[in-house]
Amino acid sequence: MKLSIVIVSWNTADILAQCLDSVYAPAPEVSFEVWVVDNASTDGSAVMVQQRYPQVNLLINETNVGFATANNQAIRRCTGDYVLLLNPDTIVHAGALSTLTHFLDQNPAAGACGARLLNPDGSLQLSSYPAPTLGRELLRMFHLDGRIRYHMDQWDTNKPHMVESLLGACILARRPILESIGFMDETYFMFSEEIDLCYRIRQADWHIYWVPQAQIVHLGGQSTRQVKTEMFLRLYEGKLRYMRKHYGRFQATLYKLVLLVASLARVLLAPIAWLERPPRRDDHLALVGRYWKLVRALPGF
Repeated sequence: MKLSIVIVSWNTADILAQCLDSVYAPAPEVSFEVWVVDNASTDGSAVMVQQRYPQVNLLINETNVGFATANNQAIRRCTGDYVLLLNPDTIVHAGALSTLTHFLDQNPAAGACGARLLNPDGSLQLSSYPAPTLGRELLRMFHLDGRIRYHMDQWDTNKPHMVESLLGACILARRPILESIGFMDETYFMFSEEIDLCYRIRQADWHIYWVPQAQIVHLGGQSTRQVKTEMFLRLYEGKLRYMRKHYGRFQATLYKLVLLVASLARVLLAPIAWLERPPRRDDHLALVGRYWKLVRALPGF
């Protein structure tokens, strides 16, 4: 088996079906298997897969075990030379999977690669980033990261580019590498686990590439938008876990202080939101509320 495709789903039946349709028709020009891990969905996702895609290897969890753990459940069972971690809210363009696998075939120093992700309107979606550091996160929290992020809209889309990390919506990796570095870190429930994975791949002296010749539409946030506040807190909990794991407790503590200051600044500026018109005002106030909850949750992270 050349390729194993792993999809973790939580209450995304309709878009999961759309994703699987795009994978199977037309089928990649490589031998492949598909694993779907259902994280205790209540919308009939598992039944849909069983009825419409009997060829899919389906794992059903009784509880939501998180993104990293669910991926690992399937990765341990994969038989392909390459493992593709694919989000259910994606639509795979014809030839994309073959292009990615061919790239790894032709580039022995590459440990992982990702596709050019597109928004539903066809515009470019940022899908690769410099690895997080305390300095970069400080600039990002205060919207000063323009000079340190990748300007992918200016990149040549006819050739691959080496990057430090990829968005978890689409990551193709060599299975022996995943086995050697220990799969995904299950201490992450959701968010930052793909950044952690990319970091460990690079630490093992492999390169990571963005391959724009392979195109995939990424709808984005279809599961997380169902529980926005919880996912917002999970996002920063994951970032702090990553910082603590790879840079030590001191830098993690400094990062926590950065989050505290930036969050309080947003809360204190909340009255400005009342000058805006709905629905922008409502969205702004909801975000302020999430930052206030982050302030209260930080001591426990």
